Amino acid sequence: MEAKAKTGKVTNTAKTHTIAGRVCRSSDGHLDVKLAIPGSACIGTNPEQLFAAGWSASFERAIALAARKSNVALGEVTIDAEVRLHLADGDHYFLSARFIISIPGIDHMVAQNLVREAEHLCPCSKAMRGNVDVTFNVL
Repeated sequence: MEAKAKTGKVTNTAKTHTIAGRVCRSSDGHLDVKLAIPGSACIGTNPEQLFAAGWSASFERAIALAARKSNVALGEVTIDAEVRLHLADGDHYFLSARFIISIPGIDHMVAQNLVREAEHLCPCSKAMRGNVDVTFNVL
């Protein structure tokens, strides 16, 4: 089933190929990872780890965009992202997330405002809004 697409200029298309839930590769060859079920003895990452990495990278770029729009010079922003997989009622899975964000060298209130703005700019955050409980902690 195909969803109705919003209009706009496409700036990037990510293409991956997943084989039997064990391996995932990107079309450009930059991503080639072994997959494993969370908590299993198999060697590999899991979808929640990949999602945490992608979302936090996207969010960092949104913070940088918010800073540019506000004429705020940024140093090295760091984000510790946690994406949790929950199981309720035996077969109902859902996600929650927590981001711990450090933006050194700027006033804490300015950092909080940048994070609030980034929440509205980040495409991953927009997609998760209303679907995933997320907490943003600014150090």
